[in-house]
Amino acid sequence: MLARTRTLAIVGVDATGVDVEVDIRRGLPAFTLVGLPDAAVREARERVRAAIVNSGFEFPLQRITASLAPADLRKAGPGFDLAIAAAVLVAGGQLEGAALERWWLAGELGLDGSIRPLSGVLAMAEQAGHLDGDGIAVAAANATEARLVEGLRVASLGGLRDLVALASGEVPRAPAPEPSPLRGGAPLPDLADLKGQPGLRRGLEVAAAGGHAALVVGPPGAGKSLAARRLPSIMPPLSRREAIEATKIASVAGRPCRDGTLASRPFRAPHHTISTAGLVGGGSPPRPGEITLAHHGVLFLDELGEFSRPALEALRQPLEDGAVTIARARGSVRFPARFQLFAAANPCPCGHGEGSPRCGCSPERIRAYAARLSGALADRFDIALGVEQPSAAALDGDPGESSEVVAGRVAAARKAQRVRLGEGRSNATMSDRDIAETAGLDRDARSRLVDGHASARLSGRGWMRVIRIARTCADLAGSRAVTADHVDEALSMRRRGGR
Repeated sequence: MLARTRTLAIVGVDATGVDVEVDIRRGLPAFTLVGLPDAAVREARERVRAAIVNSGFEFPLQRITASLAPADLRKAGPGFDLAIAAAVLVAGGQLEGAALERWWLAGELGLDGSIRPLSGVLAMAEQAGHLDGDGIAVAAANATEARLVEGLRVASLGGLRDLVALASGEVPRAPAPEPSPLRGGAPLPDLADLKGQPGLRRGLEVAAAGGHAALVVGPPGAGKSLAARRLPSIMPPLSRREAIEATKIASVAGRPCRDGTLASRPFRAPHHTISTAGLVGGGSPPRPGEITLAHHGVLFLDELGEFSRPALEALRQPLEDGAVTIARARGSVRFPARFQLFAAANPCPCGHGEGSPRCGCSPERIRAYAARLSGALADRFDIALGVEQPSAAALDGDPGESSEVVAGRVAAARKAQRVRLGEGRSNATMSDRDIAETAGLDRDARSRLVDGHASARLSGRGWMRVIRIARTCADLAGSRAVTADHVDEALSMRRRGGR
């Protein structure tokens, strides 16, 4: 007898439908699984066999063939267990298949018949909502995550025996998800902790307001890392769409949020020993890297000069496009990567800087250290700041403005950008056409920009980035026009940094 059920497979950070067909015929007992399964999928045969028996069903002692279609799509992970087991029970005449064929089934089976949670359920639920069917059936621990998809019926299953109710149509409708159910998280560190660095504080505010990539160069202890970890505290809160996207990526990466969407923007700080694949994504099958895990959040690269040159060069295309494409012989996968880059670097390998009497680095070491960051990548940082260690008086002084105060100005600037550019856009994403139509430089600002072109040795890309930063400075000031003062500030944020 032939039976068919449906499940979903993760491809990149999205899901695609998979048909599970099971054929049971007379012959020596055997259980064959076809359709490019990986090791975890092949082991489903043993999990399914034990789960069926321990759930009170009878496992057919016949020749069983299970096919996962499309056959040219590589299947990975244990999420096919539930659909395979359901198809075996339908083909064996122990369950009615008409109702089960209308549901998308996703879950890993325990040997006792329990259904365990999966990674990537939100992506599966999103795809199930776009496809024909009655809804998606998942483990109870994944139900809240699946209910984030509006209008989708979700069956919460505790064990294989619950398929009996599902096959008879007795599963109640899943309640409609509440709007933007955010889970509480630990409070973010406050910007008031950053003392004695007014230039760095201002650069951080401008970066948050316009979504600009920033590079800070200075000796150890100057507050670079402290500032980076406070950047999320002044950024606007995630919109519902952004929260859903970030939660989906976190779920695919094996960090499911089972009590709601992410409450704050992602913050990723990979170690400088990370590989290129770990940073931008890769592997077989391709998995998201740190830049995708930082989608709609912050990617902090501390000790930038210690990262490998290939890993840093791989950032150039994602910084421009907001996505990265991983190409393999069997096809390509596109991962979203709209992150805000904040990088910190020492001026030389020892950290003191070649102008310091304490610096013992040779010119060759300094040149090799600086060569890790190519000119092409350095040009993609909108903001480049040089900082020094704060004085004792500054450290002992009163704290600066809190994150709450600065975040208010940032939110107002982002609102102006949404009105001007559209939902989800920021000044950092302005195209050449956007700049020509909406930048709003007055005559004095254009004249100052021309004068600064030679002194700052701006490239064509650098020219546009200065305009974007100046536009952000104007937004923070509540000005409709970009003035010469805004251009001066933007140019200063390009001059201070160095390699």
